[in-house]
Parts: sequence; structure tokens; C-alpha cells
Amino acid sequence: MSVTLSATLAANEDIERRRRAGERVLHLAFGEAGLPVHPALRERLAAASDRNGYGPVAGASGLRAAAAGYWARRGLITDPELVVCGPGSKSLLYGLLLAIGGDIVLPRPSWVSYAAQADLVGSRPILVPAPPGEGGAPDPDTARSAVLQARAQGRDVRCLLVTLPDNPTGRLASPQTIRRLVDVARELDLIIISDEIYRDLLHDPDLPYTSPADLAPERTIITTGLSKNLALGGWRIGVARLPDGAHALRSRLLAVASEIWSAPAAPVQEAATYAFTDAPELVERIVRSRRLHGAVARAVRERFVEIGASVPVPQGGFYLYPDLSHLRLGGSAEITRALLEEHGIGVLPGHAFGDDPAAARVRVAVSLLYGESAEERMAALNSADPLQLPWIADSLDHLATGLRQLSLRRRSASPEPELALVPTAVHG
Repeated sequence: MSVTLSATLAANEDIERRRRAGERVLHLAFGEAGLPVHPALRERLAAASDRNGYGPVAGASGLRAAAAGYWARRGLITDPELVVCGPGSKSLLYGLLLAIGGDIVLPRPSWVSYAAQADLVGSRPILVPAPPGEGGAPDPDTARSAVLQARAQGRDVRCLLVTLPDNPTGRLASPQTIRRLVDVARELDLIIISDEIYRDLLHDPDLPYTSPADLAPERTIITTGLSKNLALGGWRIGVARLPDGAHALRSRLLAVASEIWSAPAAPVQEAATYAFTDAPELVERIVRSRRLHGAVARAVRERFVEIGASVPVPQGGFYLYPDLSHLRLGGSAEITRALLEEHGIGVLPGHAFGDDPAAARVRVAVSLLYGESAEERMAALNSADPLQLPWIADSLDHLATGLRQLSLRRRSASPEPELALVPTAVHG
């Protein structure tokens, strides 16, 4: 088994190294929320700093009850006994793959760690493109055919995964797609893992949102955490909502957890218990966050569209997924290298997310544009027009200049410059 450093973490370290060496690099490669911790959460963490015991493997009862309440307010009545906490939803996803076993269906493209974790546990991922214009969910008809074909070859396919809304595309699977996917899961007896860590960061909160658990609570696992909506990535806390009646799965997951992380950090659990209550000041923070993420993501999209790139409008989180294939400068690795080394723009190549390496699609994360200091980030969070803040406007100008230069390079090299303006279709 060959294991390499996560593409997102590797890119982050490379960009930080270049910055320390004096290079100017616009950091669009790392999916960190890029905002300060709310003071109320800092206070609760500090107040609980004397709690140094391990605690229950499943997590503190107060945290599990708070997470159950969080889901209940979103229409999903939840038994706290079927909530399991861990040091980040990433750890929980890994534990779930071990506990479920078998092979898994993933959307293509999808977050870099899904396929990597599947490889680590010996599961062979089946990558299925999302429906055109969507992201985060495999096309139901294609997924059904792929599972039947794999099983005919003797493979043991047990689950499929969705991300709502999606990383890397920033898109949300439609309720119709989720409904059809649930039908496929029931027909083929598949467990659904629904990664909903960006649920609270839909740019338009009135956008129709359907969780598989709304339709199939008996076979849907939901994972979420606080790293995105409340910018607590470094605190490492996540929760999983197991299917109704899934006590055997709970026992297997706790057995895995007991051997890997023992229990989440007790002081962080105390702060997370408060975070999952949807306290008014935290809800207000999330509203401001998603407004900022949406405004900057749309502005970044405009810069890519100006050079003829095909970019689906981002709907959630802080990601977008431009297709620069019209420039004919190579695949995702080549376009990523050119952007970084020649124009000081750091992005991630689409092939890191399981996409076709020949397609020049890249994942762009906008959340590190909000400022270098806590003061700048708070100013961005509280601004009625964050795009006018000097440091954000300067970053957008740097991006626009680099993209124009990249586009001019294509035109100067092409014998038929008019072809450089014809966008290609985006899948996923």
C-alpha cells in the first residue's frame, strides 16, 4: 500500500514554504474556513481546560444530546444513543469505513480523503460522475449499473457516499437526485454516508435541501463537525448520526474508535456542546460567514469567467471548480503548475479529487482571502461589502492579472486564437 500526504495538506505546506521564501502566492488551495473563533466558544474551552480525563468513547452525554438537538431542529429526530463523537468528522469517516467494510461508491470528483481512506482500509472505491451541473452525489442510474457490474465480478459493495453541499465543486445535489439515489440504495441494500459538514454554509439558505436521512433514516449515516460553519478546524471535533436501530454498527464503530482515538478531547467536547445548541450569537456568526463565503466565491468566479473558463455557480461552502480546458495548456496538473509557478496562484488539480487528469479542472478555495490577521478577518466578516476591503480587492486584482496573463499565453501560442474563447462543458 502506497500512502502519500493529503493533497490539500501538501499544497498548503508547499505554498507556505514559498511564502516564507519571499514569493507572493495567492493561497486558493486549502479548505480552511479562514475566520476567527467566536469569543463564546473560546470562553467555554478555557473554562473546561481542567477536564483531562478520557471520558466515554462515544463522547460525553451532553455533547451527544446537543448534537441530537441540532439534527432535530433540522427535521431529523435523533436518539443521542445513536450519536458518536470523534476528533473531527474525518476520523469518524475512516472509522465508519472500517466498521462497514466492503467497497464504496463515491462521486467523481470528490474530496481527496474519501478515496484515500478507502484505500487505507482495503476498500476499492467506485467513482461515479455526478449528474451534469450538480456535485457531491453520484448519478443514480450510473451508480446502479456500476454496483451491479461490480457485484457480478464478485465485489462486495456495501455503501455509497454523498457530500451536501460539495467539496470540490461547491454545488448542491438536487432533491430529485437524492431521492433517486435513495431508491437505488434501497434496491441494492446500500448504506448511505452523507457528509453534511457544509450544510450550514449554503449561500442561499432557502435553496431546497434534502438529506438522504430525510427519506431513508434506516440506512443513512450523517457526519458533520464544526470546522467549517464555526471555523474550528484545529479543534478537531466531529459527530456522526447513525441510522435508526443501527446498534450493531454503533458497537463496531466504538470498537474501532477505542483502538484509534479513545475519546475526543474533553475541553473541546464542552465547547462543542454549546456550539451544537444553535445559540443566537453563533447562528448570527454562521449567517455572516456564509454571506462572506458566497460574496467572495462569486467574485472569484467572475475572474475565471472573464477569461472564458466554464465555472458552475457556487452554492455552498467556499469552493468553486473552474474548467480551463479551453486554454489548451494541458491537463489539471499542467494548469495547476502554470498557475503556481508562473502567476503566483495556488490551486489544487482536479485529478487529486478523482477527476480526469486530461481535463484542466481545478479546485479553488476562497476562504484564505479574508485577511492575514484576526483584525482583517473580523473586518471582512462584518463588512457590508467585503470586496471593497483593500486586502481582498488586492487579492482579486492579483487573481485577475494572473488569469489574464495565462489566457494571453494561450492566445499567443495558438494559430487559431478565436478557439481560445470556446468553453468546454463541466461535469460535476
